[in-house]
Amino acid sequence: MNLLATSGGTMGWGVIILYVVVIGAFMYFAAIRPQKKEQKRVNAMLSTMEVGDVVVTTSGFYGVLIDITEDDVIVEFGSNRNCRIPMKKSAIAEVEKSNE
Repeated sequence: MNLLATSGGTMGWGVIILYVVVIGAFMYFAAIRPQKKEQKRVNAMLSTMEVGDVVVTTSGFYGVLIDITEDDVIVEFGSNRNCRIPMKKSAIAEVEKSNE
């Protein structure tokens, strides 16, 4: 009788470990992998930015890139050419290449 209880307990641990592995795999494919894929896309977009490109910021403003540094960009907003705002590259949501 004691032998049956021991083998049943071992089978229970195997099922628990299987559930943990399945849930871990689900979390990887549902959350972590898409996030890494999106981060690669954003990094590629930011690395191909050039002066003159039209950008959309994360707050929804459209502007033209005037200068690009390592971490920052200067974006010109509006048509009066006096509204130039420095911002982080991470504030850029979309880039449209200039047609020049």
